[in-house]
Amino acid sequence: MSIKTVSLRTILFLGLCQAGRRTLASDPGLREQPKRIAVVGAGIGGTATAYFLRQEFGAGVKIDVFEPENVGGRLATVKMGDLEYETGGSVIHPLNLHMKHFIDNLGISQRENVPSKMAIFDGKELTFEESDWFIVNMLRMLWRYGFNFLRMQMWVEGVLDKFMRIYQYQQFGYSFSTVEQLLHAMGGDGFLTLANQTLEEAMLGEGFSQVFLNNIVAPITRVNYGQSVRVNGFVGAVSLAGADSGLWAVDGGNKMVCSGLLYHSRAELIPARVTSISVKVRPSKAGTTTSFYEVNYVGVSGPAHSLYDIVIVATPLHTGKSDISFPGFSPPIPSHYPGRFHQTVSTLVHGLLNVSYLGTRQKPSDFTVSDVLTTDAEGCFLNSLSSVDPVTIPPGYHRPPASTPSVWKIFSPRPLTEAQLDAVFLSRDPGASETRWLAYPAYRPPHRRTPPFVLHDRLYYLNAVEWAASAMEMSAIAARNAALLAHHRWHALTGKIDQEDLHVRLRGEL
Repeated sequence: MSIKTVSLRTILFLGLCQAGRRTLASDPGLREQPKRIAVVGAGIGGTATAYFLRQEFGAGVKIDVFEPENVGGRLATVKMGDLEYETGGSVIHPLNLHMKHFIDNLGISQRENVPSKMAIFDGKELTFEESDWFIVNMLRMLWRYGFNFLRMQMWVEGVLDKFMRIYQYQQFGYSFSTVEQLLHAMGGDGFLTLANQTLEEAMLGEGFSQVFLNNIVAPITRVNYGQSVRVNGFVGAVSLAGADSGLWAVDGGNKMVCSGLLYHSRAELIPARVTSISVKVRPSKAGTTTSFYEVNYVGVSGPAHSLYDIVIVATPLHTGKSDISFPGFSPPIPSHYPGRFHQTVSTLVHGLLNVSYLGTRQKPSDFTVSDVLTTDAEGCFLNSLSSVDPVTIPPGYHRPPASTPSVWKIFSPRPLTEAQLDAVFLSRDPGASETRWLAYPAYRPPHRRTPPFVLHDRLYYLNAVEWAASAMEMSAIAARNAALLAHHRWHALTGKIDQEDLHVRLRGEL
């Protein structure tokens, strides 16, 4: 990474930290502010949307966030014994500037880092095991795969450099009305091409070997998205970035960010399930008519409804994920968009690992691997196997060796049977924790019918971005985009929407 690149990223982050103070809400030339805004969903996307909406529209607007379950959505923890462990989204990239901005502004700490080692399992034996020595790992990679590994890091770095452009656009208040336009602002036609071809096609086209894709790239996509190298190229690049160094997590659990954003947004949390959203027309004091969105929901007191000027849906509108209907819209808004969400089962077990299952002859006391990734081999029922640390690291904590019972997290495409668990563990405590996540889309490019960000005049859909890539930072980027888009469309600031001539405009503004 060049000094010039580091400097640019530093400037972007410092500018992003100031972005919270940038608001056009007080500009006397703008129309009257909305009175009420609804956000449907309190995961990272919904809570970040509420946070950014408060920045854009100021203190006067009432923001309601609807959530029938726990704040955090797919960021969740589970208690095993006296400690809590992540069962949902686990790691954050060091270049995820929104997430970094959140914890800095919210006063949340990063979790203490515990050293880890990785290995790759083909269903029969370990085909690669990380050493404690960096130079040994590099020599092993060079011996087996030539310069493929170094070239992969350079390729991912190139994608990340383009990805970083979105922070500059958002720093200066620019927004985009479709996923395609947002991707194009980041990386031009290259990002659109990546989104509509498989990772395998993209990397083979760049000269990577099929053996390298099967043995190294596929295990990374399996642990991050539960899918093969036939995911779309953009989400594949995001996945490979997730194997980078410097990954971090939040002390107390990543869901703490959602709670903090909700608190700082000064939004009201309504524990209710939204059932439908429709348009209602009401007479105004001036004798004209005004349209509102009626949000119907079911809470602890039964069915109810409320009227809002703006609504942002921050939960997936797909089969198995939502039952929200949109009656009376013309053209119609579908309750379920095409595509399906991929199931990943997260199983946490406190037990004694059977190292012989992994085909190694090492003694359990000598086996110090903490993360086992798997190839796309037939008959392998695991996507990954990891020794996990608690969300708050106790004083003096060290990851236990494989000769000691500890907490392991298994990602698998289907629930594990007792026989499968018995194969992986020599002994285990009763009461394993199983969570069945519809965690991210099933990526089968080309996906030419990506849902829009704008469903109706003042009705927005945040989770459209997941069809490019599903990640905490992607949700945060979409949340910032949705808040800017809602603000600019409310105030008819069309010069800030779908514009990619940022550098030309910046020269004029500066």
